[in-house]
Amino acid sequence: MSINKEEEQQNQNQLVGHKDLAHKSLLQSDALYQYILETSVHPREHASLKELREMTEKHPWNLMATPPDEGQLISMLLKLINAKNTMEIGVYTGYSLLSTALALPSDGKILAMDVNREYYELGLPIIEKAGVAHKIDFREGPALPLLDELLKDESKKGAFDFIFVDADKNNYLNYHRRVIDLVKVGGLIGYDNTLWNGSVAEPPDAPMLDYIKHCRGHLMELNKYLAADSRIEICQLPVGDGITLCRRIV
Repeated sequence: MSINKEEEQQNQNQLVGHKDLAHKSLLQSDALYQYILETSVHPREHASLKELREMTEKHPWNLMATPPDEGQLISMLLKLINAKNTMEIGVYTGYSLLSTALALPSDGKILAMDVNREYYELGLPIIEKAGVAHKIDFREGPALPLLDELLKDESKKGAFDFIFVDADKNNYLNYHRRVIDLVKVGGLIGYDNTLWNGSVAEPPDAPMLDYIKHCRGHLMELNKYLAADSRIEICQLPVGDGITLCRRIV
């Protein structure tokens, strides 16, 4: 029996998984999400962030970008904790990176890591135009070997005020086991995508987009681990695709 295009589209819409950056939210009402963006986010968005967001929305992998409401949250958190030395694992075109760079003081620093320099360089001209490129130390390549090198240097342990992790989900737990010693006591770690399109609350046989199904178990494992980690206080928020904030306490 053939399936017409309308039925096929309905089946696609029932799959768990975001479709594009402009609607990357866990809110059940897209109209409400657009209201938040139009009322509280876009009017306060830095011109360079807007330019970078609009450029990224045209990229085929735009779903990897940090949504603007989450970028706004990160910016406020950085200012609240007076962050100066930060790390970002997973950069893509740099929306969260630019949000961070704009929030840090003029002598603030970001150690940024990504396996793909090409995507970073798409956003780099906008970052340079914003006047904050001098704050960024970009390293291309897998993050785990670099984190291991940092841990060999005693001066790097507890040296970071804020660490944002938004890279390969299958390694989130491996990242946590390393960055927990690099963030200072009282500092924050932010793990992005921890609600993974809401799939963490769905039964395993629920219809899901392939990329959602592939990483769902890794995010659930991380969430369980963080909830039991006595070295941190946690707060999991349904902003963007879910962000878990971890404050190191010991």
